[in-house]
Amino acid sequence: MSADIIHYAIYFFLTLVLSTLFAMGGVGSAIALVPLFSMMGMPINLAKAIGLFINSASTITASVMNFFRGVLDIKFALPLIISIMVATPIGAWSSQYVQKEIIEWMLVAFLLISSTLLLFSNKKPKVVYDKVWVLYVIGGSVGIVSGMIGVGGGSLIMPLLILLGFDAKKAAYAISFVIPFSTLGAFFTYLGFVHMDWILLGVVTVAAIIGGYLGDFIMHYRLTPNQIKKLIAVVLLLLALKMVYQLLGA
Repeated sequence: MSADIIHYAIYFFLTLVLSTLFAMGGVGSAIALVPLFSMMGMPINLAKAIGLFINSASTITASVMNFFRGVLDIKFALPLIISIMVATPIGAWSSQYVQKEIIEWMLVAFLLISSTLLLFSNKKPKVVYDKVWVLYVIGGSVGIVSGMIGVGGGSLIMPLLILLGFDAKKAAYAISFVIPFSTLGAFFTYLGFVHMDWILLGVVTVAAIIGGYLGDFIMHYRLTPNQIKKLIAVVLLLLALKMVYQLLGA
Protein backbone atom coordinates (compact mmCIF):
# COMPACT_ATOMS: atom_id res chain seq x y z
CA MET A 1 0.00 0.00 0.00
CA SER A 2 1.45 3.37 -1.00
CA ALA A 3 2.23 6.11 1.48
CA ASP A 4 -0.32 8.39 -0.18
CA ILE A 5 -3.16 5.90 0.33
CA ILE A 6 -2.23 5.43 3.99
CA HIS A 7 -2.01 9.21 4.37
CA TYR A 8 -5.51 9.75 2.96
CA ALA A 9 -6.94 6.74 4.85
CA ILE A 10 -5.81 8.23 8.18
CA TYR A 11 -7.52 11.53 7.39
CA PHE A 12 -10.66 9.68 6.23
CA PHE A 13 -10.89 7.62 9.44
CA LEU A 14 -10.30 10.59 11.77
CA THR A 15 -12.89 12.70 9.93
CA LEU A 16 -15.46 9.89 9.92
CA VAL A 17 -15.16 9.23 13.68
CA LEU A 18 -15.23 12.87 14.78
CA SER A 19 -17.95 13.90 12.29
CA THR A 20 -20.18 11.10 13.60
CA LEU A 21 -19.54 12.07 17.22
CA PHE A 22 -20.18 15.78 16.71
CA ALA A 23 -23.22 15.24 14.48
CA MET A 24 -24.79 13.40 17.43
CA GLY A 25 -24.74 16.80 19.17
CA GLY A 26 -25.86 18.71 16.08
CA VAL A 27 -22.55 20.53 15.62
CA GLY A 28 -19.69 20.38 13.13
CA SER A 29 -16.41 18.63 13.89
CA ALA A 30 -14.03 21.36 12.69
CA ILE A 31 -13.40 22.54 16.24
CA ALA A 32 -11.69 19.18 16.90
CA LEU A 33 -10.32 18.47 13.44
CA VAL A 34 -8.61 21.84 12.88
CA PRO A 35 -6.23 21.54 15.89
CA LEU A 36 -5.80 17.81 15.17
CA PHE A 37 -4.84 18.37 11.52
CA SER A 38 -2.53 21.20 12.60
CA MET A 39 -0.78 18.90 15.09
CA MET A 40 -0.30 16.37 12.26
CA GLY A 41 1.73 18.93 10.32
CA MET A 42 -0.89 20.59 8.11
CA PRO A 43 -0.52 24.39 7.73
CA ILE A 44 -3.02 26.02 10.09
CA ASN A 45 -4.87 28.06 7.45
CA LEU A 46 -5.23 24.97 5.21
CA ALA A 47 -6.52 23.00 8.24
CA LYS A 48 -9.07 25.72 8.95
CA ALA A 49 -10.25 25.84 5.32
CA ILE A 50 -10.67 22.04 5.17
CA GLY A 51 -12.33 21.98 8.60
CA LEU A 52 -14.85 24.58 7.47
CA PHE A 53 -15.75 22.55 4.38
CA ILE A 54 -16.04 19.35 6.47
CA ASN A 55 -18.51 21.14 8.72
CA SER A 56 -20.57 22.12 5.69
CA ALA A 57 -20.65 18.57 4.29
CA SER A 58 -21.63 16.83 7.53
CA THR A 59 -24.26 19.36 8.61
CA ILE A 60 -25.88 19.65 5.15
CA THR A 61 -26.36 15.87 5.28
CA ALA A 62 -27.96 16.11 8.73
CA SER A 63 -30.16 19.07 7.74
CA VAL A 64 -31.55 17.30 4.68
CA MET A 65 -32.53 14.36 6.89
CA ASN A 66 -34.08 16.68 9.52
CA PHE A 67 -36.04 18.60 6.85
CA PHE A 68 -37.68 15.45 5.51
CA ARG A 69 -38.47 14.29 9.07
CA GLY A 70 -40.28 17.61 9.68
CA VAL A 71 -38.24 18.48 12.79
CA LEU A 72 -36.32 21.44 11.35
CA ASP A 73 -37.65 24.90 12.47
CA ILE A 74 -36.38 27.17 9.68
CA LYS A 75 -38.10 30.29 11.12
CA PHE A 76 -36.19 29.84 14.39
CA ALA A 77 -32.89 29.37 12.55
CA LEU A 78 -33.28 32.34 10.15
CA PRO A 79 -31.92 35.14 12.46
CA LEU A 80 -28.88 32.98 13.22
CA ILE A 81 -28.31 32.34 9.51
CA ILE A 82 -28.51 36.02 8.52
CA SER A 83 -26.21 37.28 11.27
CA ILE A 84 -23.63 34.51 10.98
CA MET A 85 -23.45 34.82 7.18
CA VAL A 86 -22.52 38.49 7.58
CA ALA A 87 -20.10 38.05 10.47
CA THR A 88 -18.14 34.88 9.58
CA PRO A 89 -16.37 36.19 6.43
CA ILE A 90 -15.40 39.29 8.43
CA GLY A 91 -13.89 37.03 11.10
CA ALA A 92 -12.06 34.92 8.49
CA TRP A 93 -10.58 38.04 6.86
CA SER A 94 -9.60 39.47 10.26
CA SER A 95 -7.74 36.28 11.19
CA GLN A 96 -4.75 37.55 9.20
CA TYR A 97 -4.30 40.41 11.69
CA VAL A 98 -5.32 38.98 15.10
CA GLN A 99 -2.95 36.95 17.26
CA LYS A 100 -4.15 33.36 17.08
CA GLU A 101 -3.26 32.51 20.70
CA ILE A 102 -5.48 35.26 22.09
CA ILE A 103 -8.53 33.91 20.28
CA GLU A 104 -7.73 30.33 21.30
CA TRP A 105 -7.44 31.21 25.01
CA MET A 106 -10.77 33.03 24.81
CA LEU A 107 -12.27 29.93 23.23
CA VAL A 108 -10.81 27.71 25.97
CA ALA A 109 -12.41 29.88 28.66
CA PHE A 110 -15.76 29.79 26.90
CA LEU A 111 -15.64 26.00 26.44
CA LEU A 112 -14.73 25.37 30.09
CA ILE A 113 -17.51 27.59 31.45
CA SER A 114 -20.12 26.20 29.06
CA SER A 115 -19.26 22.54 29.65
CA THR A 116 -19.28 23.02 33.44
CA LEU A 117 -22.68 24.71 33.40
CA LEU A 118 -24.14 22.07 31.08
CA LEU A 119 -22.77 19.19 33.16
CA PHE A 120 -23.74 20.36 36.63
CA SER A 121 -26.88 22.44 36.07
CA ASN A 122 -29.83 20.06 36.32
CA LYS A 123 -32.48 22.72 36.87
CA LYS A 124 -34.75 23.64 34.00
CA PRO A 125 -34.52 27.38 33.18
CA LYS A 126 -37.53 29.38 34.33
CA VAL A 127 -37.24 31.83 31.44
CA VAL A 128 -36.47 31.20 27.78
CA TYR A 129 -34.78 34.23 26.18
CA ASP A 130 -36.28 33.62 22.75
CA LYS A 131 -36.30 37.21 21.49
CA VAL A 132 -35.19 37.51 17.87
CA TRP A 133 -32.55 40.15 18.65
CA VAL A 134 -30.85 37.69 21.01
CA LEU A 135 -30.45 35.25 18.14
CA TYR A 136 -28.97 38.02 15.94
CA VAL A 137 -26.44 38.92 18.66
CA ILE A 138 -25.46 35.28 19.20
CA GLY A 139 -25.09 34.65 15.46
CA GLY A 140 -23.04 37.80 14.87
CA SER A 141 -20.71 37.29 17.83
CA VAL A 142 -20.14 33.62 17.13
CA GLY A 143 -19.66 34.32 13.41
CA ILE A 144 -16.76 36.69 14.09
CA VAL A 145 -15.02 34.22 16.43
CA SER A 146 -15.67 31.12 14.33
CA GLY A 147 -14.40 32.84 11.19
CA MET A 148 -11.18 33.80 12.97
CA ILE A 149 -10.38 30.35 14.32
CA GLY A 150 -11.81 28.34 11.41
CA VAL A 151 -14.69 26.46 13.02
CA GLY A 152 -18.35 26.31 12.13
CA GLY A 153 -19.65 27.96 15.27
CA GLY A 154 -22.05 25.22 16.31
CA SER A 155 -19.96 24.30 19.34
CA LEU A 156 -20.26 27.92 20.47
CA ILE A 157 -23.95 28.50 19.65
CA MET A 158 -25.18 25.20 21.09
CA PRO A 159 -24.24 25.77 24.77
CA LEU A 160 -25.47 29.38 24.57
CA LEU A 161 -28.90 28.30 23.33
CA ILE A 162 -29.19 25.50 25.89
CA LEU A 163 -28.15 27.80 28.74
CA LEU A 164 -30.75 30.32 27.55
CA GLY A 165 -33.40 27.65 27.94
CA PHE A 166 -33.91 26.26 24.45
CA ASP A 167 -34.65 22.54 23.94
CA ALA A 168 -31.40 20.73 23.14
CA LYS A 169 -32.81 18.77 20.19
CA LYS A 170 -34.51 21.83 18.66
CA ALA A 171 -31.25 23.77 19.00
CA ALA A 172 -29.24 20.91 17.48
CA TYR A 173 -31.54 20.66 14.45
CA ALA A 174 -31.38 24.45 13.90
CA ILE A 175 -27.60 24.65 14.29
CA SER A 176 -27.03 21.86 11.77
CA PHE A 177 -28.98 24.01 9.32
CA VAL A 178 -27.15 27.23 10.24
CA ILE A 179 -23.56 25.95 10.04
CA PRO A 180 -23.25 25.58 6.22
CA PHE A 181 -24.21 29.24 5.76
CA SER A 182 -21.30 30.31 7.95
CA THR A 183 -18.69 27.76 6.98
CA LEU A 184 -19.03 28.02 3.20
CA GLY A 185 -18.61 31.81 3.31
CA ALA A 186 -15.48 31.50 5.44
CA PHE A 187 -14.19 28.57 3.32
CA PHE A 188 -14.27 30.65 0.13
CA THR A 189 -12.57 33.50 1.99
CA TYR A 190 -9.72 31.16 3.00
CA LEU A 191 -9.38 29.93 -0.60
CA GLY A 192 -8.19 33.43 -1.42
CA PHE A 193 -4.94 32.95 0.51
CA VAL A 194 -4.31 29.18 1.00
CA HIS A 195 -3.07 26.46 -1.39
CA MET A 196 -5.80 23.78 -1.33
CA ASP A 197 -5.12 20.00 -1.44
CA TRP A 198 -8.18 19.08 -3.51
CA ILE A 199 -7.70 15.29 -3.27
CA LEU A 200 -7.57 15.46 0.51
CA LEU A 201 -10.59 17.75 0.53
CA GLY A 202 -12.54 15.19 -1.50
CA VAL A 203 -11.52 12.30 0.78
CA VAL A 204 -12.51 14.03 4.02
CA THR A 205 -15.73 15.37 2.47
CA VAL A 206 -16.92 11.80 1.77
CA ALA A 207 -16.06 10.85 5.38
CA ALA A 208 -17.90 13.92 6.71
CA ILE A 209 -21.07 13.10 4.73
CA ILE A 210 -21.12 9.53 6.07
CA GLY A 211 -20.38 10.78 9.60
CA GLY A 212 -23.12 13.42 9.37
CA TYR A 213 -25.66 10.77 8.40
CA LEU A 214 -24.64 8.31 11.13
CA GLY A 215 -24.46 10.96 13.89
CA ASP A 216 -27.82 12.54 13.05
CA PHE A 217 -29.50 9.12 12.90
CA ILE A 218 -28.17 8.21 16.36
CA MET A 219 -29.20 11.57 17.83
CA HIS A 220 -32.75 11.46 16.44
CA TYR A 221 -33.61 7.88 17.36
CA ARG A 222 -31.34 6.98 20.30
CA LEU A 223 -30.75 10.08 22.45
CA THR A 224 -32.95 12.28 24.68
CA PRO A 225 -32.42 16.10 24.91
CA ASN A 226 -30.79 15.66 28.34
CA GLN A 227 -28.42 13.01 26.99
CA ILE A 228 -27.50 15.32 24.10
CA LYS A 229 -26.84 18.12 26.59
CA LYS A 230 -24.48 15.91 28.61
CA LEU A 231 -22.78 14.58 25.48
CA ILE A 232 -22.10 18.09 24.23
CA ALA A 233 -20.75 19.12 27.64
CA VAL A 234 -18.28 16.21 27.71
CA VAL A 235 -17.14 16.91 24.14
CA LEU A 236 -16.63 20.61 24.90
CA LEU A 237 -14.68 19.79 28.06
CA LEU A 238 -12.40 17.37 26.21
CA LEU A 239 -11.81 19.99 23.52
CA ALA A 240 -10.94 22.63 26.09
CA LEU A 241 -8.46 20.34 27.84
CA LYS A 242 -6.91 19.41 24.50
CA MET A 243 -6.53 23.07 23.50
CA VAL A 244 -4.93 23.92 26.87
CA TYR A 245 -2.48 21.04 26.38
CA GLN A 246 -1.62 22.33 22.91
CA LEU A 247 -1.37 25.99 23.92
CA LEU A 248 0.97 25.21 26.82
CA GLY A 249 3.14 23.18 24.45
CA ALA A 250 3.14 20.11 26.72
